[in-house]
Amino acid sequence: MDTLAFHRSPFTLPLSVVVVSADSGPALRECVRSILASSLALELLLVDNDSHDGVPEAIERAHAHDSRLKVIYNHRNLGFGPAVNLASQQAQGDALLVLNPDCVLQEGDLQRLVGLLAGKPKVGLVGAVVCDAEGRADPASWRRDPLLQRSLNTLFNRAGEKVNVGGEIPPRLIEAEAVSGALMLMPRALFRRMGGFDEDYFLHCEDLDLCRRVRDIGYQVLLAGDIRIHHGKGSSSRHRPVFVSRHKHRGMWQWFRKHDPAADNRLVSVTVWLGIWTHFLLQIPGQLWRLLLLKARRRPVPVDNE
Repeated sequence: MDTLAFHRSPFTLPLSVVVVSADSGPALRECVRSILASSLALELLLVDNDSHDGVPEAIERAHAHDSRLKVIYNHRNLGFGPAVNLASQQAQGDALLVLNPDCVLQEGDLQRLVGLLAGKPKVGLVGAVVCDAEGRADPASWRRDPLLQRSLNTLFNRAGEKVNVGGEIPPRLIEAEAVSGALMLMPRALFRRMGGFDEDYFLHCEDLDLCRRVRDIGYQVLLAGDIRIHHGKGSSSRHRPVFVSRHKHRGMWQWFRKHDPAADNRLVSVTVWLGIWTHFLLQIPGQLWRLLLLKARRRPVPVDNE
């Protein structure tokens, strides 16, 4: 196992933050502001996957005199993992933080997170507790590998281990099988040595895959239970629900084939494939209905001039 430079020498640039946007809307502005408000020496690499909302351009103009910000424009949607990998090739920080565009950090969060890596050569990845606007923790902050039995227990609410650990998350540093992909911190050298995210995943489940691969090569995945960040749950997802759902289900299938021993059984594998895509199809009517309601709420009401 290599000894990482991150653990050998004092920080030059402690942190590179990577944020991937894809028509992420106004939430992206707050995310960027919260990062650049930090007193920690850092760089922010904002990778835009062919947005059409004008927000990345507006952010670049607003922070034109801040040398910490670099915006990378892609002329097509590369997917989440490939976009992060692209940014990581340009990153200079000792640590690499991957942050969702609808996450907002509090003062001191970045310093605390980076401090969790320092002097801990066995720590490969650190996550935090992601919360909604009311401060409720997302159960996906503390997860297990989505093995078939656990996934079935989760889907049908059966007894036994589920994908999400459940219960109160202890306000301390705890070892986990997987954490939320909304915030993932790694030594940059380790991320690069592993080849970054598996680009077979376009969107969703690449975080579960990365956590598994980190553990497979002998490093720990940790959850900082006392660090809580606000997560707005993706405005771009609400406007493209079927697109996002399709890639989420595709990611489930990719993870199952790659990591679950049950995939070695051909009959089980075919059954899982049918189950995943049946579940995807059954969700479409509800997703389209919610999208129509969302558009109806945003439609301007005609003004009666009489």
